Amino acid sequence: MFDLSGRTALVTGAGQNAGAGIARALAAQGAAVVVNDLVADRAKTVSDEITAAGGRAVPIAFDVTDADAVREGVGQVCTELGRHIDILVHNAGIPADFGQGQFRTLDPARWRAPVEINLFGAMNCLTAVIGDMCDAGWGRIVQISSGSARTGSDQGLSLYGAAKSGVEGFIRHISQEVGPFGVTANTLALGLQTNAGGPATDAIAARIATRRLGTPEDVGAAVVYLASAEASWMTGQTLNLNGGSVTT
Repeated sequence: MFDLSGRTALVTGAGQNAGAGIARALAAQGAAVVVNDLVADRAKTVSDEITAAGGRAVPIAFDVTDADAVREGVGQVCTELGRHIDILVHNAGIPADFGQGQFRTLDPARWRAPVEINLFGAMNCLTAVIGDMCDAGWGRIVQISSGSARTGSDQGLSLYGAAKSGVEGFIRHISQEVGPFGVTANTLALGLQTNAGGPATDAIAARIATRRLGTPEDVGAAVVYLASAEASWMTGQTLNLNGGSVTT
């Protein structure tokens, strides 16, 4: 099950943390993986790891908020690999200058970055691949989101939560547009990850049903399912992957 041989996947923000775990998991199932990151060295490191493990990967650096760069980058790797993108995982979602802060204290100049990378970034990536997916009659769109989209907190995540809520709504509508063409579109809402670290997150982990934070491998496994042929009847959904920190 979950064989992705012959498929090509683009994973944005794949140079570290959950994105790297997603890229490695897709490659382990046979997909050729385009490892994107804003930082070229990070993309190359993960791509080299996949290749060393016997998988197929190519690195590419572009900013998902730059529509021209996304289009050119996707065109470049499709030419290099000789195939269109079958699987899009938009994982990039945290601005380089990301920081928590109570909304009342935030400079309005900081409002745009979370929306641009999450919502417009998803749109830029999707428009570069969606036509080929629909023409081919098969495709998988996986948007990485966060529990912050549904659950409010006092941790200064209002801008991030708003951006994630927006992209979840976008993906729900996209699922209805592309469904007749054999393309699915889902969102994976993550709980707290191990890269967060620190005493505060350790205390939170102690209150999670599984008593631990999520790992890149946890995220990769869930994405493999959503990207597979076996998930052909799963679309328009938001799956919560959080170790039981929030149940529905």
